[in-house]
Amino acid sequence: MQVAQRGTSTTGITTSGYYTVDRFAVTISALGTWTQTQDTTVPTAKGFSKSLKMDCTTADASPAAGDLVLLSYKIEAQDLQLLKYGTSSAEAVTLRFHVRSPKTGTHIVHLYQNDGNRHISKAYTISSANTYQEVIINIEGDTGGTTNNDNACGLQIEFYLAAGSNSTSGTLATSWAGYTQANSAVGQVNCADNTANNFFITGLQMEVGEYDATTMPPFQHELFGDNLSRCRRYFESTQPSSNRRICGFNEDNGQKCLPVDFKTSKRANPTMIIFDEANTSGKLTTLNGGGTGTNNQAVALVLAYVDCVTVFSNNGTNSGISFQYTADAEL
Repeated sequence: MQVAQRGTSTTGITTSGYYTVDRFAVTISALGTWTQTQDTTVPTAKGFSKSLKMDCTTADASPAAGDLVLLSYKIEAQDLQLLKYGTSSAEAVTLRFHVRSPKTGTHIVHLYQNDGNRHISKAYTISSANTYQEVIINIEGDTGGTTNNDNACGLQIEFYLAAGSNSTSGTLATSWAGYTQANSAVGQVNCADNTANNFFITGLQMEVGEYDATTMPPFQHELFGDNLSRCRRYFESTQPSSNRRICGFNEDNGQKCLPVDFKTSKRANPTMIIFDEANTSGKLTTLNGGGTGTNNQAVALVLAYVDCVTVFSNNGTNSGISFQYTADAEL
């Protein structure tokens, strides 16, 4: 939870997306309003300095059938080949994480296998509210699954906070099976029923093999720079600092052009948002003769690839250009 390129806090969350801590998405459907924060509330003496916090700011004590809210971490299919899903040698995995929930009782971790449209759910019990608890869960290998060898999403690890009857009315899918939504989150408590509710998670670890609290390998605390570099495969940003402008000059073709290499090659061609130095989306700023002019111009064309982006403005004069960007290649 150390890297938060998008920012450390987002309020008023009612729709799905990535908001603060890198690689963790919120999936939400009409179930409360939330503030997400990169927080410093962490378990004692575990080596963690940051956590992901979900703060319920508008409660929903009676979720409708289709309502849900969860946190998810998505893994590329090509990084899962060692699990050998779909064969008799499919590998088990063990999840460990540290969680602090406002509610005692049953909570659900749900794994969804995208290529095979299969899933499995495991329940864990919070015994003391608002207290960090270490959770270790064994998940058997999926001999009937399919995981393509590509850069698309192969597996989603989902942590439910609350869900309506569309996700809770069946029988919990405690073994791998074809996806049935009603079997996904049976028994899940409602962490959205009070505005005093805060949910924290940190230290997510997945290991190949079956382990318990005694045999689980230590958490691999990474160098911040290595962690940041891996996160940038999925998201990279120069924005919102107004002092970090990328500057260049036009080609002699009647249109200004600036190619920029990304810091890290992306998972796929990213979705780009271009900002000027005043953080105005869709605008560039001229730098006439190397100066610091503020003549906003519309972006004419953006060509984005896995390793670079080229931005064209529609001003044909021989002047410099500057811009900021976000590049999103999330799963």
